[in-house]
Amino acid sequence: MILEIDIEKNYYESKKLKKNKTPSFNLKSKFSIDSGSIIVLFGRSGSGKTSTLGCIAGLLDPDNGRIIVNNEIYYDSNKNINMSPQERNLGYVFQNYALFPHLTVKENIEYGIKHLSEEEKERRVFELLKLTQIEGLENRYPDQISGGQKQRVALARALAPSPKILLLDEPFSALDMISRMRLRESLRIIQKELKIPVVFVTHSFEEAFVMAEKVVTFHNGRIQQIGTPEEIFYNPINASVAELVGYINIFSNAEIDYNANNPDFSILGYRDMRMSIKKFNKSMNEVSFGIRPENIKLIDINSEKTENVFECIIKDVVNEGSTSLVYLEVIQNGLRLMSKTQNDKFKKLNYTVGEKCKIELLKDKITILMTQSVKKIDLT
Repeated sequence: MILEIDIEKNYYESKKLKKNKTPSFNLKSKFSIDSGSIIVLFGRSGSGKTSTLGCIAGLLDPDNGRIIVNNEIYYDSNKNINMSPQERNLGYVFQNYALFPHLTVKENIEYGIKHLSEEEKERRVFELLKLTQIEGLENRYPDQISGGQKQRVALARALAPSPKILLLDEPFSALDMISRMRLRESLRIIQKELKIPVVFVTHSFEEAFVMAEKVVTFHNGRIQQIGTPEEIFYNPINASVAELVGYINIFSNAEIDYNANNPDFSILGYRDMRMSIKKFNKSMNEVSFGIRPENIKLIDINSEKTENVFECIIKDVVNEGSTSLVYLEVIQNGLRLMSKTQNDKFKKLNYTVGEKCKIELLKDKITILMTQSVKKIDLT
């Protein structure tokens, strides 16, 4: 077992709330990962992912539960075990690098291996400079190198003691796009070479999708879904996860019925709209559903297609470079939708703001979500 977590931690905004045992935030983090090289804890700010990472590292103490890493107990409230961060033999890369400004790159990397002989330290630093691609910077100070180079130094320092697990708290969030891309690839190469499990915190699903073998999704202090990036991205379990991975178009109180015309598909009813979707074996009431903007396809106004096709008014268009976000209002019921389309395709359709258009909701891309409260999304 690479990682087994079952912890609870309460946060209180005041002494009065603590006295009354009324937490302002309650974290219940329970999951286990038995395989996977890079595990990503993914969620919005304040969802509990960084607190979970802090508990794994020993920087925060849970109120109860247990933490097991590589079959070693780091924390167990029932057995009164709580290893110090130093005893846990892990590497930790902070969001803000946390380099010592008065030490050189070499001295920063050496900081956690002072117990080694000078010869061993020299050899280890040389290995890490090469591994993290910062050879030639060893005599510089942190204020003399770039943000991407600082993050590589922080990574080298975390790896210096040969930890059993590497923890990273949003390590690339302050970097520019090119530096992020290069560091992501470097981390993947380093992980494969060292064969060390990595737990990585991020609020960026793009980062989670690129980096992770397994994604653990957090919302309001609870685990929502665990799976591969593809499973989370294409089959979110509920509206909270769907929102996190870009399902802008999410709606509740729909119904699923049998499709007499095509038994290989079901019928989704929402307001006065009827849509074909992937087959369900039973009818359901009060379901939520979502569709990603790129799966709402703008088609020619003269198209004779009818299945999942609706007439809309284009309310606004936002050019994003190679793509455009098209804000739509369904004519028959005023439903607001957002489509994302390639600019070359959009130009060929020759649609403009205020005009009538046709859209097709791709039937195999409409995702049924577990029933839960759905936050209203304002697309006006």
